[in-house]
Formats: sequence, C-alpha cells, structure tokens
Amino acid sequence: MVTPLRSRIASANEPGCNFPIQNLPYGVFSIQGAAPRCGVAIGDRVLDLAACEAQGLIEAGGTFAEAQLNGFIALGRAKWDDVRARLTGLLAEGATEDLPLVAMADVTLHLPIRVAEFTDFYASRNHAFNVGVLFRGPENALPPQWTHMPIGYNGRASSVVVSGTPIRRPMGQVRGENGPEWTACRRLDLELELGAIVGGDSTMGERLSVERAEGMIFGYVLLNDWSARDIQAWEYQPLGPFQSKALGTTISPWIVPQAALEPFRSAGAERVNPLLPYLQEERPGFYDLTIGWTMNGQVMGRTNYNAMYYSSAQQLAHHTQTGCPMRVGDLLGTGTISGPARDQTGALLEMTQGGKEPVDVNGQSRTFLEDGDEIGLFAHADGEGYRIGFGPCTGRILPAQA
Repeated sequence: MVTPLRSRIASANEPGCNFPIQNLPYGVFSIQGAAPRCGVAIGDRVLDLAACEAQGLIEAGGTFAEAQLNGFIALGRAKWDDVRARLTGLLAEGATEDLPLVAMADVTLHLPIRVAEFTDFYASRNHAFNVGVLFRGPENALPPQWTHMPIGYNGRASSVVVSGTPIRRPMGQVRGENGPEWTACRRLDLELELGAIVGGDSTMGERLSVERAEGMIFGYVLLNDWSARDIQAWEYQPLGPFQSKALGTTISPWIVPQAALEPFRSAGAERVNPLLPYLQEERPGFYDLTIGWTMNGQVMGRTNYNAMYYSSAQQLAHHTQTGCPMRVGDLLGTGTISGPARDQTGALLEMTQGGKEPVDVNGQSRTFLEDGDEIGLFAHADGEGYRIGFGPCTGRILPAQA
C-alpha cells in the first residue's frame, strides 16, 4: 500500500477530513474587517491565496485578490496545474515557508464564482424514469430522445446562492379544481446534484468535442436545484420548467478541482443504445463519488455519481452543438442523481412517489418540505488513507410572503 501524501497542517491528515492535501478546493472567503478574496481549504484552515501572492509564494496575475475565482479560472489549465503543484509543495509535511493561514471557524464563505449562465440537465436514467412514471406512466416514462442526448433547460444564474443562504417558499400559479390558483407552493422539493464549473470560453458557432469539453471543466460543486413541484406540473408543458425552478439554486462554497477527482474515474450507467459519435467518450467521464442528502440532520438518500447516464463533459459538448458559446463561470447542473432503490433517490418527489408514500424524518411524517426544514447535501470520494470531500451545501426553508 502506498503511503498517502501528508500535510504540514495536522488536521488535514485526520481520518475522514474533507480537505486533505490531495483535495485543495478553491473558494472565496472574508474575515471581519477585510474584503473577500480567494482561498484554499486545507484541514480546518483556509490558506489566503491573495496574501500568498503578495508574499511571492505563488503567481496568478493578482487574480486571487478578487472577490470571485473567475479571473484565476480564465488563466487556463496550465496555470491551474502550476498553482496546484505549488500549493501541494507549500502545504506538504516538512515544508517551512511562513503561510498566511486562517481558521475555518473564523471566516465567512461567499459564492465562489460569478455565475455567467446556469444550465440544468436531466442525466440520471433512474431519476428520469421515476419522474416520468409519475407524470406519464411507465410506458411513456422516458421521452424517445432521452437515451440519445443530454436533455436540459436554461436556468437562472441570478438565483444561484452559496450554502447557508435561506430559501423562501415561492408563491405561484398551480392547477386547482376549478382552474388555476395563486398560492404558496405546497410541494416544495430538493434536487441532489453536482455542478460543473466551466473554465474556458468558446466562440459562437464553435462546436466542442467531448475531449475538449473535458479539458475545459475546472471543478465541481454540490448543487441543490430547489423545485416547486406543483408550479412545475402546471407550467412545464410545452416548454419545460420556468418559475418552478427560478426560486433558488444552492451550491457549496468550495470548488473541488477536477484534478483532485482524477484517481476516482469510473464508468457510468450501462448504455441502452450507442451514442452518436460527437457524444462518445474515449475514457470514463464519471467518478466513484458517494453522494447524498440529509433533512433536519437525518440522512435520507445516498447513492453514487457513477449511476449517471451522461457526464458533465458530454453535457458541455452537447450544449455547443448548435454553436452556443460558453463562458468562464458557466454552471452546468447534472440533474438529480438517483440510484435504483428508494433510499438512493435524490428528491422527495421520487422518494414519496409524488407524495403518496410519506417518509419518516426524526419521528415526523413528510411528503414535501415544510417551513423551517433544512436540507444538506454531502459528497466524498474515498482513497487509500484520505477522503476528497465537498464541505457543506445547506439551505433552510422560510415561509412564503403573500
């Protein structure tokens, strides 16, 4: 067994630590009296990257002093690799440089990127089938094109928020017994997802291959695409979700770089039919990544990212096939990640069969989210002697405002 690399930060070497030296996720933080700037999580500390640049320990064109990571991400993969190698050396056991470290407990975490655009996909066959059965029956659960291409919709970048931001129950138009009603959402739900951060631009009219798309992904965050199911059911035909998905999308504050997940590459779900050449991958685009969610502190669902049918690289490549330009800071949601069993589903809509089969949460019956409920997402990949974690992705439901 190979001894894993150890860090000079003792907490980063503890079993089960989300942020060992093998991870080094990027985020944006502030301390009292100081402006937000970029940092890296290591154990129970945050390494101040702006201060590192000022000390001459790393070089990123001054981008780490900015209040979002877009500037650094735009420098490209060679710079990402160079900085990661330098940070690994600075934080390794035995290194002696004086480092500007801040206790994680003393920082406020911010949205790590300026979200350029947000697109959410529908890439879990288990989830798509389960939801399709509820809406259309088992015979028509999957649309005929689903196994041939990634399906998605353009969401709202303006309502993407960082973990810990409260989510207000939306008002909206729903189907009533005698026509439409204006009411507070009665079927509020979560969606367990990963979000891929696009790290490069493409030009209008340009089509990306899956291989190039893979090279443009900077890293991943946890993503909860909050969903108003009753509003969605009334509005989604014929053009898909709209206001039912605009109420808020929560992401985790730390971006786990693609490089940290490289040792965990994994094949995805078994193919039903061959994909067209532009969507075919030369190597697996998924990761052996445990992912799940909690409700009011109770673990509700747990599955693996490798249950998905389309990878983020395939989604990004498909996004450009009609010439749509992509931008640094674009956010691509995987869609709900679900396994085949009930306790592997990533949304209450599936878990409760559309509200017909309540679940027990700390001794209380639930079908959909109630005011005051808190949802948390978690994910980790386990290597030999270390864990790549994502940190918190939480949100609490506030009452509607009529």
